[in-house]
Amino acid sequence: MRKALVTGVTGQDGSYLVELLLSKGYEVHGLIRRASTFNTARIDHLFQDLHEKDVALFLHHGDLADASGMAELISSVKPDEIYNLAAQSHVRVSYETPVYTSDITGLGFTRLLEAVAKSGLQPRVYQASSSEMFGASPPPQNESTPFMPQSPYAAAKVYAYHMARQYREGHGLYVSNGILFNHESPRRGETFVTRKVTMAIARIKAGLQNELFLGNLDSRRDWGYAPEYVTAMWKILQQDQPGDYVIGTGSSVSVKDFIEESFSYAGLDPAEYIRTDERYFRPLEVPSLLADASKSINQLGWTAETDHAHLAQIMVDADMDLLGVENPGVGKEWAYRNGEPFYTWPGKV
Repeated sequence: MRKALVTGVTGQDGSYLVELLLSKGYEVHGLIRRASTFNTARIDHLFQDLHEKDVALFLHHGDLADASGMAELISSVKPDEIYNLAAQSHVRVSYETPVYTSDITGLGFTRLLEAVAKSGLQPRVYQASSSEMFGASPPPQNESTPFMPQSPYAAAKVYAYHMARQYREGHGLYVSNGILFNHESPRRGETFVTRKVTMAIARIKAGLQNELFLGNLDSRRDWGYAPEYVTAMWKILQQDQPGDYVIGTGSSVSVKDFIEESFSYAGLDPAEYIRTDERYFRPLEVPSLLADASKSINQLGWTAETDHAHLAQIMVDADMDLLGVENPGVGKEWAYRNGEPFYTWPGKV
């Protein structure tokens, strides 16, 4: 039984990755931060009482800010694979908390790498890099595109990306970067624009909301479906040699396009509800992100199956279902196409 250590296990990607790893027979150890409230909703359906037999998911309290704690955890668990998904990952928030973002998103990964280097172990390490690193570089973007970060979050991710290469080339560690373009799901946090849109639609349908305030609607993004992207993460660590891989759909649309797709699917006119608020604009905008995932297609055998239209349908259906609102159901049918659960958080299958 292979062992995997996943940081950021309670996030969108962490929860889907745990599902994937458990389905492949892994013993999974997840790092969670201590909080006064429960923050494990996305993985509660996976958790077993430790007194039961054949338990395969174990949670450990810790933080990427704690170097000694990380070293102790790695030495104790002795993982075969490490997936670093933990970060302060909200771009707009990173402008308000640049020091914290830099410490956790950038230096936090360095602490993890140093713990691995000193452990004497040889786990394969995955770093969750981001398309935000490309910033102002014109699309399409691939592994050779220059980084031009436009936020503290993106700058911290660039630092972590280069530290991954430092420890790979200078210390001989197996460390790979997955440069993932935007990927969403019903488990996305409600402060991210796609989920903010689909939750607003459900609330409008339920009579709980009549306006939606957003920032720049002209930014273009390459949006995919998160459950498919964690498969790419796993595939990256199954390669004989470590490397860096761009993961995306190869298609981009504007925020406005995503809004229109989502509202139209729900039978609503976005012009009646969308309002612009300058508070949601970024100090530096990233105009257009579009993945050239040729390397991943050729070397990993991975391709995105869900386009932005189906993604919008999946998320709208999920949020309507969450609020008990009748929904078209096309998104459910698409998500079930491979016999997979429509979504399993919060508590619905």
